[in-house]
Amino acid sequence: MTNLFEYKNKSDFPHQHFDDLEVFLDDIWAKREKSNYYNTEEDNRVEQQRFIQFLHKTKTLKSNKYVGVIHFKEQTINLLPKIFYKGEEPTENDVKTINKHILWWLSYCRKLKFPNYVSSLNKEKADFFEILVYLFSKYTRELLNSAIYQNYSDVNDELSYVKGRIDFPAYIKNNLSRARNHKVSCAFDAFIMDNEFNRGVKYVSKLLLSLTKEDQSRRFLNDIIFILNEVKDEPVSSDQMKRMSFNPMFSSFETIRDYCILFLENSVSFNYKSDLKLFAFLLPMEYVFEDFIFGFIDKEIEDIKAKAQVSKNYLDVEQNFKLKPDLFLQIGEKKYIADTKYKIVYTDDTNPKKGISQNDLYQMLAYAVRNNVDEVLLYYPNTITRYQEKVSEIKIVDELAGSKTVEIRSHQLPIINLNLFNQEFQSTATLTSDFLQTKLELIKAIKATIQL
Repeated sequence: MTNLFEYKNKSDFPHQHFDDLEVFLDDIWAKREKSNYYNTEEDNRVEQQRFIQFLHKTKTLKSNKYVGVIHFKEQTINLLPKIFYKGEEPTENDVKTINKHILWWLSYCRKLKFPNYVSSLNKEKADFFEILVYLFSKYTRELLNSAIYQNYSDVNDELSYVKGRIDFPAYIKNNLSRARNHKVSCAFDAFIMDNEFNRGVKYVSKLLLSLTKEDQSRRFLNDIIFILNEVKDEPVSSDQMKRMSFNPMFSSFETIRDYCILFLENSVSFNYKSDLKLFAFLLPMEYVFEDFIFGFIDKEIEDIKAKAQVSKNYLDVEQNFKLKPDLFLQIGEKKYIADTKYKIVYTDDTNPKKGISQNDLYQMLAYAVRNNVDEVLLYYPNTITRYQEKVSEIKIVDELAGSKTVEIRSHQLPIINLNLFNQEFQSTATLTSDFLQTKLELIKAIKATIQL
């Protein structure tokens, strides 16, 4: 097993598979769905994979900005967030705990709805991908055992009685002309389970069944396929799944839909050279962090009204340069701009720039001026080795706006539960309870950034 932290350590890889791995990753980069909401315009223009750096002279690997897992030629490569890097090889417990953190962050993401339990996974030796497969299979099986999604669809069928309306052209062509007038071609709406959603669930379940090595997940997936036995075997894309909406009576099926989208967009090489043992499940951590912070504020802090990625203003008159801050926060009449920065920030009292990069400062000033806001917040994640609530504060006087002062403050947010890394820690059955103290600390920290 290989463990790589974003932009940090390097690792050897079997020389006989080194070049093949690069070809494999180039292939899945080209085949990934461009609709993935974690992709950037720059990513979509690049043809060569950006998952891993291949150092050909030394035959070593180095991780880029993606986190997740790659399985290739009986090798497992864990790509881990840089904020957990301590300069040493992580233990098996460390990797499991890091994966649990990623799951907790994803549980708040806007477009992904995760069930908040981990259950027996605390005792299983599973990587990030296997954890997601387990959660999907367990949740889907439990829901399908209590209710199966059905919807009205147009059906054309020959019946011995009239139902709906008679399809006269079909009746004349297929029945009267062939002396089968006792059968009536009818068109009607029927409440059926063989619909696009169930086909997508069955399709994803069969793909995952060919990949997972966990016995419990395999049992759950087999149960799902058995329940959906009457549903056609038909490939379904993530775009098709995204277009599916549910009335309130079937809202619980949204979680299954979002899991399917997650797998279809990120596990992107199920049939590479007909070898179903090769796959990659990868997410860019900078966008996961942004998504997590917005979702957390939106769900957990009622006093703050949050809006994400509001892009109504432009930097220039010709409107060629759109300004798109990560977050708009409003408390009563007071407004703030907040931007998430997935960077390891260090404080140094002797550094006049106070840990804020010049590019970030220019960007925040442009946001403030064009949106008429005088307080800007920069949110950084804490790391496993460092947490300091308030990193720095910089004041800028805008001479063009009557000497108006723009205040830019940067803060580290506590998104890591250090207790979970303790071998003696007694983990619970749910993500919610494992991260309860971290949630309370994060709420307190975010409120403190705006003096709430």
